[in-house]
Amino acid sequence: MNDVLTFETMGTVVSLRGATAAAASEVRAVFAGYDRRYSLYDPSSVLSRVADGTIRLPDTPEQVRDVYALALDWRERTGGAFTPHRPDGVVDLSGVVKALAIRDAGAVLDEAGADWMISAGGDVLVRGMHRGVEPWSVGVVDPAHRDTVVGVVRLDAPRRAVATSGTAERGDHIWRRTAPTFVQATVVADDVVTADVLATAIVAGDEEDLGRFTSDVDVDVLAFGADGRVWVTPGASSWVTTGAAQVP
Repeated sequence: MNDVLTFETMGTVVSLRGATAAAASEVRAVFAGYDRRYSLYDPSSVLSRVADGTIRLPDTPEQVRDVYALALDWRERTGGAFTPHRPDGVVDLSGVVKALAIRDAGAVLDEAGADWMISAGGDVLVRGMHRGVEPWSVGVVDPAHRDTVVGVVRLDAPRRAVATSGTAERGDHIWRRTAPTFVQATVVADDVVTADVLATAIVAGDEEDLGRFTSDVDVDVLAFGADGRVWVTPGASSWVTTGAAQVP
């Protein structure tokens, strides 16, 4: 078993710790399947064919319609801060697909029985302990000072997932429904889909959205404002090392 196995997919790099070569191969297949169905960069994917009008969304395979329904459910739950529709109307499910691929990859790794960590483009999901000794740890950096770690999340069960969304790495790629309030949000949750969707929704929304999300869902959040302010929920305050205001 190698300590770290990596591969490229979905425009990012996936890193695995605690996975055998055989399990890593299965994980690659999981990501490849999602990419094959949902990539808007591959003209032969199902979603690209929906975008170009070759096929109607109601006529797509059931699993595609189920993912779209999940994205619509999150749009409802976040009051539209998260959405599967681009401003031009194109259906884009990338906001849930990567997290779903990580979730399903985690199920593959669970079957192998060992403790593991999977990291992909700002999202992390773990099982068990690092080397069986201590909780897996994930560092969070200051978006304005990328060489400065402002907190280290220790993933104790049931918290298994961390997702960070923001503009520092990829620029302003998130569709916002309001003037920018946040430039980065890190969400710690029991599952990776919740963490990933809410990290995106917080950056896309405003301070009122942040307060509502954190009161409606059991998550820990560290968010950096466009004006330099920093917000932290009570659950995140134990691992944040920067000065921050409590989320109202």
